[in-house]
Formats: sequence, C-alpha cells, structure tokens
Amino acid sequence: MRRLVFSLYETGTAGAEAIIYAYVVNTPIFLQTTQPSTDFLAGSIVLNNVKLENVPVAVGVANGAVVLEGGTKNITSWGQGNVYKGDNPSGQFTQGNLPDSPKASSLLDSEGRILGRPQPQYETFLVSYFISVKDYGAKGDGVTDDTKALKKIFKKFAGCKITFFDAGHYIVTDTVFIPAGTRMKQRKPRVVFRVGKPGDVGIVEIRDIVFSTAGSAPGAVIVEWNVKEPTETQAGAGMWDSQIRTCGVSQIGEGRYEDCFAAFLNLHITKQASAYLEATWVWLADHDLDNDGVSQISVYSGRGILSESQGPVWLIGTGSEHHVLYQYRLVGAKDHYMGLIQTESPYYQPTPPPPTPFFPNKSSKYSDPATYDGTSAWALSVQESKDIFIFGAGLYSFFQTYVDCAIARACQSQIANIDRASSVYLFSLSTVGVTSRLASTAKELWTRGITLMGSRQRSLIGVSE
Repeated sequence: MRRLVFSLYETGTAGAEAIIYAYVVNTPIFLQTTQPSTDFLAGSIVLNNVKLENVPVAVGVANGAVVLEGGTKNITSWGQGNVYKGDNPSGQFTQGNLPDSPKASSLLDSEGRILGRPQPQYETFLVSYFISVKDYGAKGDGVTDDTKALKKIFKKFAGCKITFFDAGHYIVTDTVFIPAGTRMKQRKPRVVFRVGKPGDVGIVEIRDIVFSTAGSAPGAVIVEWNVKEPTETQAGAGMWDSQIRTCGVSQIGEGRYEDCFAAFLNLHITKQASAYLEATWVWLADHDLDNDGVSQISVYSGRGILSESQGPVWLIGTGSEHHVLYQYRLVGAKDHYMGLIQTESPYYQPTPPPPTPFFPNKSSKYSDPATYDGTSAWALSVQESKDIFIFGAGLYSFFQTYVDCAIARACQSQIANIDRASSVYLFSLSTVGVTSRLASTAKELWTRGITLMGSRQRSLIGVSE
C-alpha cells in the first residue's frame, strides 16, 4: 500500500496543485505539503470532486499536521488559498470548502464528470478500412504540391475509410476541405485546412498530425474547425496528440517583417462547431529547429486559438505560445472546459509591441481585442462568454526583448483579460513575470464572475457570483 498519492514535500515547493475527479482507495495520505499555507504565498490547493475510500488524511503536512481530515467521503470542492470575489482586489485567505462551480451539462459524461475521450486506436477496424494518401497520388516529399491529391482523397473517402498519412511533409497551396466523416494575405485571411463546413454535423478524428507553414504566410488561417459532433456521440469531433507548429523549420525569412510572417490565425473554432482537443500544441517557434536547435528567432504569428463556439468544447492539455495578439481568445463562446492550459508571451515583445507587425482586424469574423497590455500579448482574453470552466492555467512571461525579467515580475503588467459580461470559473492560476494577473477591459481589476485558485507567485481563489 502506497503511503501517499501526491507529495508537494518530496518534489519541492509548488505554486499550486489542482486535482479534479480523483478516486483514492486504501492510502494513508492523499496529498502532503511541505508546510501549512496561511497566506498568499505558494502552496495553494484545489480539490474538485475527489472520492476517498479508507484514506485517513486528505491533506496533510510533512510535520504530521492534518489540514483536511479524510476517511471515506466525497470532497465536492475544497481549496487552500486566497478568495477574490467581484471587483474587489483584496483577497481573503480560505482553507475549507468552496461553493461547487457549475459545469455545463454538455461537457459531462453519463456519470456527471467532465468527459474524457482517449485517442482513438481503431483496433476493431480491418486493414481494408484504411487507405494511405500515398496510394492515391500524394507525395509527401516536401517539394510536390499535394493540394489536388489531398482534396480528391478527402472528397472520395470521407465517411467510409480511415485516411492514413505516411510520414512526410505534405505541401498545400490552397484550402483543403476535410469533410465531416473524415478520420484524420494578412488583410485577406485565407483558410488552409477547413475541418467541415459551417453547419456540418458528423465524426471527425485527427491524431498525430503536425500542421505548419513554410515561408511567409501573413494571411494563413491554418485550421478552421466548423464540424459539430453528432448528438449521439460526445466528443465525436476531436483532435489528439497533434500540433499546429509555425516556423522553426527551413524557409523562414530574414530581416524584414514581411518576410517573417508565419500565420494570421492558427486555430479558429467557429460558432456552430464543437471540439474535443487533447494534447494539442499551438506553437510559434522561438528558436530554429533545423540548425543548432537553440538559436532564437523573431517570426510573427498573429493569433493563437480563437473560439466562438457555443459548445461543447474541451481543451485538455493544450498550449498556445508566442503569438503576437493573443494565445487564447474566447468571443461570445459558451460551455467550454479548459483543463491544464499553458501560454508563453513572445520573447521579442515589446520590440515591437502588440499588435505590430499585424494590423488589428476590424472584421467581426475574427474579433480582435480592442485593447492590449501595451508591452505583450494577452495570454487569455475572454469577451461576452458564458459558462467557461478553466481548471489549471499556466500563463508565463519570461522576457522583454529577449532579456530575462521574470524574477522581477516586470515582463508585462497584465496577462489575462476577462470582461464584465463573461462568467468564468478559473481554478489554479499560475503566472510568471507578471505584475497583475487579471484585468477587465485592460484595467487592473479582479473581474466579476471569476473563480481563481493558485499561483506560482501567489495563491489565488475566487468565487463566482
């Protein structure tokens, strides 16, 4: 029998620990910390829907003190850290039960838990159900334009075959439409990969794929996600273990801004879509992967992830890094679960500051933020969105013009902006290099409707109204 399940004592000081939907049986201690936390410093904890069976100590301290008694019980929502409510910037330290935050029913499985869907393995399908794109004209040699071949393949086999991409580099120069049923210029943005058409309903499964750009692509919307899951198949439209990775490969420009544009927008989840994304990384290269692997580069991707979806959307273990305007942006969105998200602000900012070298897009289709921090991109920007549940967020800013500024918390003044019209529950927020962790319409406020818990620099909890 293992003595304990999670130890913050053995692994050193941790800013925050957030655990959701755990089932612990016959263990003396569930979670152990180095020392009791009694103020805003590191050591915050959130437990959400944890079931204990014969576990004497739920939360303990290395010296033997018990913070939360265990036994056989259900812990609905418990936290240790500071509570912020409404617009009041003064937090109150809490070590006890928290009001359970509501989660949209569309995000839950049949047992009332946040849905999790493993990467599909297709182990029940015969070999005859798979087709290789190279058998139908695609080359994948990094030189040949495979646009026409891929369009034909998706059109022919959507809904009847599982499309397999042999290892390679597939070049496309026009929009490639990926229909429902598939298992697989700056001022005039253009979609590269369109997953379903607006209003499409069906199964889409994409796994182990890297989407990228080569050369300057200032108008590229790399992935536009339109498809919605069927009513009978939760998370039927999904992507696993995949990357949208811009630059960091050969054919990047040198010197001029116009030679160094990687993308306009990396991922757009549209209004009618649903999406289940797990282990998906949306990364603009900050170093050259083709040469020594460490040389820093300055290339420019306008936007990371934009979601306008009415849900359900699951973003589980996702990251969005180094984009000019924002990393994650929700506009008019609803019913989102964002579990373990990570961002990094661009290392070169504020040289130039956002939105430079991009032009803010005034089109309602892309809904750019009206204001910016002034020095760096927004890590998280939420506008007029409802029922957003964020459990574990690491929003990091390490550099200003490539100079380390994290220790002094001087990299950027604000990193997350949530407007007053939104309802958001945010647990276990960790920030680095930031003066103020939350802003409302670019004012340094704690925004109404936010639930916060946990920070690498400070421990935060808040309770939504």
